[in-house]
Formats: sequence, structure tokens, C-alpha cells
Amino acid sequence: MQISISNSIDCDELIAPTCIHKLTMSIEDIKQQVVIIVILGGLQFLFINFVHSEPAILNPDFTIQRIFVGDFEPSSMTILGPDDLLVLDRDEGKVYRIKNGIESGPLLDVNVATDGYRGLLGAAASTDNSGSTKLFLYFTEARTSDGDDSSKNSVEPLGNRLYRYDLVNNKLINSKLLLDLPALPGPRHAGGVVAIGPDNNIYLTIGDLDGTFRYKQYETKSQNYQDGSTPDGRSGILVVDQDGKPAANQTLGNSFPLNLYYAYGIRNSFGIDWDPLTGYLWDSENGPDFGDELNLVLPGFNSGWAAIQGYWKPNTEKKGPVNLELNNLETFGGRGKYRAPDFVWLYPVAPSAIKFLDSEKYGSEYENDLLVGDANYGNIYYFNLDDRRMNLELSGKLSDKIANNTEEMNNVIFAKGFGKVADIEIDPDRYLYVLSNHKDSTAIYRIIPR
Repeated sequence: MQISISNSIDCDELIAPTCIHKLTMSIEDIKQQVVIIVILGGLQFLFINFVHSEPAILNPDFTIQRIFVGDFEPSSMTILGPDDLLVLDRDEGKVYRIKNGIESGPLLDVNVATDGYRGLLGAAASTDNSGSTKLFLYFTEARTSDGDDSSKNSVEPLGNRLYRYDLVNNKLINSKLLLDLPALPGPRHAGGVVAIGPDNNIYLTIGDLDGTFRYKQYETKSQNYQDGSTPDGRSGILVVDQDGKPAANQTLGNSFPLNLYYAYGIRNSFGIDWDPLTGYLWDSENGPDFGDELNLVLPGFNSGWAAIQGYWKPNTEKKGPVNLELNNLETFGGRGKYRAPDFVWLYPVAPSAIKFLDSEKYGSEYENDLLVGDANYGNIYYFNLDDRRMNLELSGKLSDKIANNTEEMNNVIFAKGFGKVADIEIDPDRYLYVLSNHKDSTAIYRIIPR
């Protein structure tokens, strides 16, 4: 028996890449195709679940829900409302909305440079009393198209830029350039965190842009080169108001761009957050092959790079001797002040997002603890703070403020198995969300009490 199909048909991408306008097949052919579809569909399901093997939370009172899977590489997310968030596709420059686990968009598609750590890097949303939402977006802007800085005829990016957009009818419109920052030499250490502080200002992390130990013209005073060039926006935590103007409290100086700096001497950072009890800012910082850090960041904070990372003097990318003689740091006329790190990893974990667990949902044991994700091991760690909340409360093998190996961190693991922890956020209902990156794909998880 033969069945003739003469009308045009749409091809299933699982079976054929091109459209077939006339198709004749037997019942046996149809059976074979059905079997193929079932097998391929099953393989696709198994692939998704293999790539996103479920993470684990160590406290049995909590459970982890996977609410979204996507086939792009994420950088960060920002919360709009309960179970409603925006997530960034780093290499394609696209912004997607995930509401109740359903993807829509892209709401925006911008041209991004993609070499190294460049891309669509950070976002923060702000909604006013009238219900109007603005999105602050930080990315390495490409000259012509995505990835044109890493193509055969590569061109330099326009810069690392902070834009503001209006969210209207599920689209991001009315772009306004707020900050135009350097991107050279690159391609690493562009930072990327964008966050709205308790003062309603916009805070942004940016690293040294690979300028340290490589090119004299990119070695600035903000990297603690006392004879270096004037800071140009690299190697610090910058702050502006929501119109892109320097904040009222200008920590290091009144001239541009020194008046943007809240902190400096930072090699690279993927995490900042404010203690809900004190309002103090904390950050995570990435060392080279050693010296990843957690820091309390007071105004004018100098993290010490490139004179010190962790407790050691860098020998380019390698660990040099312990450096406790810090007379060669830039202070900007006494306005900047070095403070030793609150915690250091001797081995590289690549700390990423940090978040204070400002929620009663998880009990007093964890409430207001500092959560820290990492990109190398896929863990989320938790740290208590002391009574003054200016230091981490550490004990046992961590009492020296140094993790010498992975075993020493076992007692402070909150959850594990996330691949790379890209971001951690809390929604208005006070539930915890984790953005994970594994094998160039995306998963978003919600952690809830049982």
C-alpha cells in the first residue's frame, strides 16, 4: 500500500534539514520514521538530562527545582517579580524573559564582542512606584556583529558599555548610553556585575582588562602602579546614579573618571552584594592561579592588585612570596585604603556570584548568611558573619582565613553540582534562584523548603 502526499510539508529538524515538496512513502517507511523520531526524541531528552544532571543541596529540609533549560551560554540574570526574571545570552547578545518557567523573547538583541571574557555580561532591573521598569545592561559592544573581535578579520570592540533601557510591552526600548569604558587590551577581566545599591545607585564591577604585566600604557594607578597613568575606568567597582552621572559621594576624587570609583585594585570580579543588616558592600574577586578572595568593601577600598593578591605578591600569573610590606600601594592622597581579604582560596575556585540570604524561608541557621557560588567546582558555599558583621565567622581549618584545598571547604558547602554557578538571586517572595552554565547551555533552579 502506498500513500502519496503532494502538498508541501514542513520538515521536522530532527529528520531532515531541507523541505520536501513531494513525498511518497510506504507504511514500512512511515513506521521506520516514527521509530527514528521516538529514538531521537528520547536521545534528546536523555542529552538534556545528562547535560543538566540534578544538583544536590546538603540540607534535607530543602529541595531544588529546575525551572528552565536553554541552549545558550548565560552570564547573569535579574529578577522582575515572583518567578519572573530576565536572563542574558552572553555570546549572542540576547535578553530573554523567563516567567513561570516559560521563555519569551528575545526582548533585545545587541552586538557583542565575544573573545575571551567579553560578551553580554551584567544586568539589573529597577521598578519605580508607578510600575515602570528600567533595565541597566553592561556589555562589550561589537563594531559590526556578534564575535567580530574573534573572527578572521578581527576588529577591536567599541568598548565596555553600560546602557539603560525601558521595559515596555515585553520589549527593551529607548536605549541610553550611561558609561563608555575601555575594553583594551583584553580579552579577559571585563568584570560584568551590575547591581542596584541601597542608595539606588548603579554599581558595576570591571577588572584590569588584561592590562597588567603586559603593556605599560594599560598599567594605571587603579592597579596600584604609583607611577602609572591616570585611571581610565578599569580595575574597580564603579558607581553612578540611574542617569549615568557620578554619585554624590565621590570617594577617590572629583575629576572624571576617578569620581566613578567606589573601590579599586581589583583584578576581576563576578560578585557583589550588600549585607541587609548593615548595608555594607561585599565582593568576590578572581585571582590568577591563586588568591581568589572575599572582601568587605568600604568606600575607597583598595584590594591591592597588582601589588598583592590574597596574601602573596604576584609573579605575573604565578604566586610569589608572601607580601606583608604594603608601602607601595596607591592611596590617591589618602582617600584609598587597603584592607586584607576576609577569605582566600589558595587554589583557584573562580568565585562568581555572591548573595546575602535575606529570607526567612530557610530558617535562622542560614538567614542573612553570605552565599558564594563558584565556576570551577559548581558549589555554593555559605558563611556566617560575626556579631559586628565586618568579618566572616570562621572555625576549624578555615580559622586562618585560607582554604588550602577542597576538603577544607566541605563543611561550608550549601549546595553542589551546578556546573558553573553564573548567578544567584532572590525574588520578592524571598525564594532563592540559581543560574547555572554547563557545557554551553543554561539551567535555572529554584531552592525551596520541603
